[in-house]
Amino acid sequence: MNIFPNCFLFNLVDNKEKNITHTQELNNLVLSNTSPLSTIVVTDTSIKDNIATSIVHIHQANFPLTKTVHYTVFVTSSEAELFAMRCDINQACNKDNISKIVIITDSIHSAKHIFDSSAHLLQLHSAAILSELRLFFNKSQDNSIEFWECPSHLKWRFHKDIDKDTKLFNPTPIFPCKISWDFC
Repeated sequence: MNIFPNCFLFNLVDNKEKNITHTQELNNLVLSNTSPLSTIVVTDTSIKDNIATSIVHIHQANFPLTKTVHYTVFVTSSEAELFAMRCDINQACNKDNISKIVIITDSIHSAKHIFDSSAHLLQLHSAAILSELRLFFNKSQDNSIEFWECPSHLKWRFHKDIDKDTKLFNPTPIFPCKISWDFC
């Protein structure tokens, strides 16, 4: 990622005073997204009874494009979030003429694992994401990806809807093992 240092950005909530400002920035980001060159991805993951459920909404030009649901058993929340981001980035990068991807998540720590080159358990997903991003950034020097933190306590309406979906979703795993996500 040293080749593309200006192509990715993390927008974090630093303190409680910024919560209202950050919520307003998220609203402006989503509601003013009229560019067909920009894709917004809102994601959340929930673990209940050892089943991780991840739901993603992808929007382009202020219209919902897809809703994706992933689930598996016996994984950590970081692993589930990173896998969801991997799928989201892959879907967004495969859309024609996309130059900006915005990922909104309550697990910004998982997103930071993407750019962590030290050894960790999530390197498989990190390597796959970085490979996809390298192709995306090579298409144009103007291509970029932003990660926006959206903690659940903000109760931001788009993330709140997905959070509710993840908690209410009751999956029945077809292949109950860690490899099932990649296989399915």
